[in-house]
Amino acid sequence: MNTLSSIYQKINNAPDLDFGIIFNQSIDLFKKSWLHGFILQLIIFAMTIPFLIIFYIPFVAMIITESQNGYVDSAAYDSFLAGFSIISVIIFLIGIIVISAVSLCLYAAFYRILYKFDHDQEVATNDFFYFLKSKYLSKAFILVLITILLYGIVTALIIPTFFLSTLGIFYLIVPLSLLSPVFGFNPEMSVSDIVSASFKLGNKKWLLAFGLIIVSSLLASAVGFLLCGIGSLFTAAFVYHPVYYIYKEVIGFTETQELIETIGQPDM
Repeated sequence: MNTLSSIYQKINNAPDLDFGIIFNQSIDLFKKSWLHGFILQLIIFAMTIPFLIIFYIPFVAMIITESQNGYVDSAAYDSFLAGFSIISVIIFLIGIIVISAVSLCLYAAFYRILYKFDHDQEVATNDFFYFLKSKYLSKAFILVLITILLYGIVTALIIPTFFLSTLGIFYLIVPLSLLSPVFGFNPEMSVSDIVSASFKLGNKKWLLAFGLIIVSSLLASAVGFLLCGIGSLFTAAFVYHPVYYIYKEVIGFTETQELIETIGQPDM
């Protein structure tokens, strides 16, 4: 198992990485994994939509009713919003956090699935649910709270220091994008170590990672748009492939390979 000190040592001794090589490797790996990337998006979509519908249907129904009346009654909107108590808001926020934690577990599993495709190993659909266990969900829940806290702090600086806040948001994109692979390949590490390793790796390869994430996101969005929007479900997962290769080239899998190969196998 990797330790924080061993990961730090690998990061400090990391070789220079080539943007073009990683991007081309990502495309080649995507050709193998696109179907599972699509399944990942479907799972998250199916998990999120029902939750949002529960909260939005009453609002949409009220808008339809108001439009049929031919005028907008501001009192009706005020009455509707007043019906959302503090408890309702808290339940909504908790739901979002829970969905985010489950999504983080799915993303972590997807990185391990990418490892299998990269090493020509057999992949099963139930590999997605490897981290949906209490000991991993609790870590994912804390990681989500940390993510929200960090973005909240940076966002709070928008009013007094808009420029610095914007830079902070861009800066956080890289280390927070690395949370999933670091968690996925080192699930037994503590939450603080996972966060520390993600920021250490992010700081070491920030410019390269940021460029790859932005270019991959733009490419995935463009191709998805050309495929009438629905294509985004097929291309959205492409952005995770360059992040996988950055982790692979810097930290590697020597100490986790045996564990990864057991994904999908029943516990003994």
